[in-house]
Amino acid sequence: MGTALEPIELPDWAWERAEVREALRARDISAVFRHAQQYAGASQARIATATGMTQARVSEIISRRREVSRLDVYERIADGLHMPDDARHLLGLAAGRERRAGGPAFDLAAFPEVVRVYAAQNSAAEEIQQQARAATELDVLAVRGLGLVGLNDSLLRACLPREQGGRGLCVRVALLDPESDALARRAAEIGESAQSLASGVRLAEARLRELADAGDVGVWRYRMLPTWRLIRTDGTMFVGAFDAGWEGHESALYKVMETPHGPLYRGFRRMFEAVIDGAQRTV
Repeated sequence: MGTALEPIELPDWAWERAEVREALRARDISAVFRHAQQYAGASQARIATATGMTQARVSEIISRRREVSRLDVYERIADGLHMPDDARHLLGLAAGRERRAGGPAFDLAAFPEVVRVYAAQNSAAEEIQQQARAATELDVLAVRGLGLVGLNDSLLRACLPREQGGRGLCVRVALLDPESDALARRAAEIGESAQSLASGVRLAEARLRELADAGDVGVWRYRMLPTWRLIRTDGTMFVGAFDAGWEGHESALYKVMETPHGPLYRGFRRMFEAVIDGAQRTV
C-alpha cells in the first residue's frame, strides 16, 4: 500500500475527460474517487491512504452517504490524487505549485476563483437552479428581476419558499429603485420607457411580497446605475454585467467560487452588502 507521500497518478488524458472535469466543477468527490478507481486502478484503501482519510470514510463518500465540504479536505484530495493545476482550478483551489512553493498570498494566477464561463444566463440555468435548491442563502442583485424571481416561470421562482415552515432559505433581493434617476438612464440605455421598466420592478417586488410570510424574504431598492448582475448561492456566485445595449441575462456569466485567498468572491459579496446598506427595504 502506498503512503500519503506517494500520490495516486491518473494519466494526463484522464483529467481532460469531460466527465472528470464536470465532476470537479460540481465538487462531486464521489465521482472523482470513482474516476480514480477507473483510470488509476486505485482501491478504496489506496485512496484513503493518499488523501489522509480512513477507508470507511472513502467508502461513505463513494456511496454518497457522506459529502465533502471543507476546503482543507479538498486540498488533501487534490494532493493525494496529484491533480494538475487546471484540475485544481476547476475544484476551486489554488495552483499546487504556487501553494507548495510559498508563492504570493494574493496572486490571482495562483488563486483563481472563476471556475467556469457561460455565454449567457440561459446556458447556466440548470446549474443555477440546482445550486439554489440546495442553498441556505440566496442573494440577487438585478434591475427589475422579472426573469429571475418575479414571474411564475422565472429562473429562481420555484426555488423560493412558498409555505410557512418550509426549508430555511434566507433570500435577499436588490432591485433598481423605480423612482430613481438611475432607472430612467438604464431605460434609455436599453431602448425602453422609464414607465415600463419601473412597472417591471414594482411587479417583481409585489410578487416577492407574496412570499414574505412563507420565509425569510427581503427586498431592497437601490438608486445607483447598475453595473453588476449577481446571483449568490452560499459560497458560489454567478456574475454578469449590465451595459448599454444589452440586458443582464444576455451578458456572459462567470461562475465565481469562494476560495481561501481569492479577492473576487469576497469583493462581490462586499459590494452586495454595501448596496443593501445604502438601499431602502420595501419587503
